[in-house]
Amino acid sequence: MAAASSCAELAGRNKPDNTAFTQQRLPAWQPLLSAGTALPLFFCAGLACLALGLGLHFSSATIQRFAGPVCLYYQLSNYYQNHRRYGVSRDDRQLSGDASGLSSPATECSPFRTDPQGLPIAPCGAIANSLFNDTFTLYHLANGTFHPVPLDNRGISWWTDSNIKFSNPELVNGSLEAAFKGTAKPLNWPQAAYMLDTGNPNNTGFINEDFIVWMRTAALPTFRKLYRRVREGNFSSGLPQGTYCLDITYNYPVLSFQGTKKVIFSTVSWMGGKNPFLGIVYLVFGSACILTGFVMLAVHIKFQKQNQMDVE
Repeated sequence: MAAASSCAELAGRNKPDNTAFTQQRLPAWQPLLSAGTALPLFFCAGLACLALGLGLHFSSATIQRFAGPVCLYYQLSNYYQNHRRYGVSRDDRQLSGDASGLSSPATECSPFRTDPQGLPIAPCGAIANSLFNDTFTLYHLANGTFHPVPLDNRGISWWTDSNIKFSNPELVNGSLEAAFKGTAKPLNWPQAAYMLDTGNPNNTGFINEDFIVWMRTAALPTFRKLYRRVREGNFSSGLPQGTYCLDITYNYPVLSFQGTKKVIFSTVSWMGGKNPFLGIVYLVFGSACILTGFVMLAVHIKFQKQNQMDVE
């Protein structure tokens, strides 16, 4: 009797409250799919996707290769920035300027957390260590002489990245170099972070825009990243027809992972750079919806006639 009583008390304590939520008595609505509701849904979704796909496709098709303003991109292939170990190999606390991140980087940065002497690396991690460092200089032939085309590196990163996510550590005696004292540069870097683009104090260290662009990892193995914009001087309205020379300083090897590199000049539209993929996806999905709708309509008419014959 005592055992039965204790079991009853235990069951009473584990019983959920007698409410509509815990006893799953909340009112619910479940749609009853019929030809009158499903067919208009398929046709409307298909027409909407076709219209959006056509808009995206023609917007991408109208993007020209040299009409201004022109953007200069570099493209890498067979490069998996979406690999999990690679994608988490960073310290966002360090990149936000937190002093504790400089002295003690996150363990996710290993094996690029400290240098062989044991000094903490800033910025740490595999993403920063593999920073793309090819450089490009564009020249235009005019009056028998090649003249450099001004390439603007301002505003090439996302505003939220350069103004919120990335920040340099607090200056020590007005010096950024002193703020990085006690840290080591990434193993593959030729110089420390505080020496990046020293000609512009607002584009050095962790707030260097080339570095910020690289740190936003790509989702696909073939990707392109914005390098510069051509929007100054005589080239603000685009690149006029003529002869150009692109001088490339080759620093970034890709043969070790069977990759390739490309340089792309392109304009942008409201949907971004030239990329027909999204428009094609919407066109295919819209066509599939409309085709499915017609098949369902044919099946519905066939069985409706058959039911009528059976009734007669």
